Amino acid sequence: MIKNFKWIVIASVALASCSQDVEDTSGIQPEVVVSKGSADFSKYVALGNSLTAGFSDGALFKEGQKNSYAKLMADQFATVGGGEFTIPYMNDNTGGLLFFGNFNAAFAPRLVLEKFENGLPVIKSLAQAPFNRFPTTEVTNILTGSYNNMGVPGAKSFHLLAPGYGNPTGILTIPPTANPYFVRFASSASTSVVADAMAQNPTFFSLWIGNNDVLGYATTGGDGSDPITPPTGAPGVGFDGTYTALVTTLTSGGAKGVVANIPDVASIPFLTTVGYNPIPELTEAQANQLNAGYAAYNGGLNAAKDLGLISEAEQIQRKIVFTAGKRRPVVMVDEYLTDISVLNPGLIKMRLTTPEDYIVLSSQGVSASAHLGLGNGTQFPLADRWVLSKKEVEEIRTATTAYNETIKGLATANGLAFVDAHAVLNQLKNGGILFDTYHFTNQYVQGGAFGLDGVHLTARANAYIANKFLEAIEKTYGSSFKKYKPQDFPFSYPSFLP
Repeated sequence: MIKNFKWIVIASVALASCSQDVEDTSGIQPEVVVSKGSADFSKYVALGNSLTAGFSDGALFKEGQKNSYAKLMADQFATVGGGEFTIPYMNDNTGGLLFFGNFNAAFAPRLVLEKFENGLPVIKSLAQAPFNRFPTTEVTNILTGSYNNMGVPGAKSFHLLAPGYGNPTGILTIPPTANPYFVRFASSASTSVVADAMAQNPTFFSLWIGNNDVLGYATTGGDGSDPITPPTGAPGVGFDGTYTALVTTLTSGGAKGVVANIPDVASIPFLTTVGYNPIPELTEAQANQLNAGYAAYNGGLNAAKDLGLISEAEQIQRKIVFTAGKRRPVVMVDEYLTDISVLNPGLIKMRLTTPEDYIVLSSQGVSASAHLGLGNGTQFPLADRWVLSKKEVEEIRTATTAYNETIKGLATANGLAFVDAHAVLNQLKNGGILFDTYHFTNQYVQGGAFGLDGVHLTARANAYIANKFLEAIEKTYGSSFKKYKPQDFPFSYPSFLP
């Protein structure tokens, strides 16, 4: 659109200050008399997605699995009669998967923090130099036995009901009909996640599912490639029908359990880090050069308004004018705008970002700087997949609200313990949580709650979430547990783990 414009945009990591601390004193009591209450933890199964599995820093790996909230809960259940808690461990602490001996970039090793450069974190995959480490976990090496941690990275609510979700041939179809993580430990090619859970005759279960039903849409900028699961519909189609079927099945044998609701996706660093205004600084000359390039576009908007194709409000919304200074917005595609390309093919659906838009981190959460540095957002509009617009955020929040009403309603109707994860993550975003002298926030890298992919929890945050699950169980079933001190757990994993 604008030729020979050499200035490079670098997206900075937002170092937002926290306006309000909420002190959480869980886990600091010196002595607790433990009790199972009215619950039976002798056979505990945990169902969910990557959060349940212990996925962190863009990959699933042994140490992350050991620090999952489900495993930490099981360790406390063991003090009141809980049985063995088996986990389908990965082969290593590198993470990533091999498919028939071949490396698949979509299932790459975990991310590590190599260093800070000019105050910004340098994040790399272990597959990159200087590490050059690659996965050793082969998808088709099927594990035997049953597993108590049934968390499957990437799973949506309806996937837990789907027969064949662990069929090895399903990972070869386009699109895939099976999940490679479940392929590794499914009891058969035709089984489902919930069927394998029920085959263990659980006495207690945890269910935290539904995040991916909106998260996939959010992390792809709402471009339509990963749609939101409808809030209503039959089992396997709509969230309410699916979740009802899951709870009905899991409680059919008399098992008690705990469920958690879905956080607001706008609380995760994957969406909050870059900000809507990632241009660090524009000089007067640079702003003038950009404005000259968009003059014809703005003129076309005026003509469209005069012809009645768009309203004056939309004409103002779409007008692109850059101003000199720091932290400036960028140009984005917004499919919700009126199509006026009939007037001129160059009048595409674009506008400047606003504080209600979210620019996503790039693949595996490393940075959006390289993409922006190619002139995207200045000379050219950011493609739809790079920005979650205000309207798309509204769609996600509408669905999330409906999901959470379903979850809370079923928890109440079935006498299940309930964890308000939505409130917990909102607090991380809006002020943070204080443990002794440690301050938990949702800040990328330095906040301690989220790993390097900007989506998944750190070991420290898993300890905190485990406490919240345990507290909910205590409230509902009269149990009593010792709690974890989150500050005793790491908030990052080093590049080398044995």
